[in-house]
Amino acid sequence: MSPTGQEPADPGPGTEENASPSTVIDAETRERARARAEAMEYRAQDRVNRAKARTLTNMFWALLACFVVVAFLMIVTWRPKQEKVNAVPYTEQLADAKKLASWIRGPEPMPAGWTATSVRFRAPEQSPITWHLGIVTSEKKYVGLEQSNVTSRGFQNDELGKTEDDGTATVNGVTWQRRTLLDRKDEHALVLVGSGVTTIVVGNAGYPALETFAATLR
Repeated sequence: MSPTGQEPADPGPGTEENASPSTVIDAETRERARARAEAMEYRAQDRVNRAKARTLTNMFWALLACFVVVAFLMIVTWRPKQEKVNAVPYTEQLADAKKLASWIRGPEPMPAGWTATSVRFRAPEQSPITWHLGIVTSEKKYVGLEQSNVTSRGFQNDELGKTEDDGTATVNGVTWQRRTLLDRKDEHALVLVGSGVTTIVVGNAGYPALETFAATLR
């Protein structure tokens, strides 16, 4: 009996002091089993993660290799697309037009490598008379010849739109007025008015090419 006159408290069967050796061993075994299970689960998940990483890496390199092969084939086999030029005969129509309007002019000869692509003549009964010849140069630029027996500025405006003067050019001793077209990018014109006729050489080939063409007109 204690000095207080009370019996000491019984620790009870659940305390460690009263636990049997077999109970302690079972607890340790379960803890080790749980630790092993967690370790095995971690290693299994790590293997899965590594496998996924290897798969993505392999996929990336495979796609990159395919891209390189396709790019190489495109570079080797690519050819610039050549725009087809549809040539039209114009010499016979030019000769017929001259019989009805002697002032009509055409290239004689056509500059080497240049191709006529459009031709149009409006007969006298459809007054005013107009003559058109469209040409593609060897540099794939456009040059057009427009003629009419209308000498007013209205014909020039109809063919060229808004323009501004850009000096003059002398071709075969004849002075032409240079014009820059304001409504059409990179286009210029040579304009000659005289003897009741307006002659326009227009296009995006640049002044030197326009002057070369004007020099061939007969």
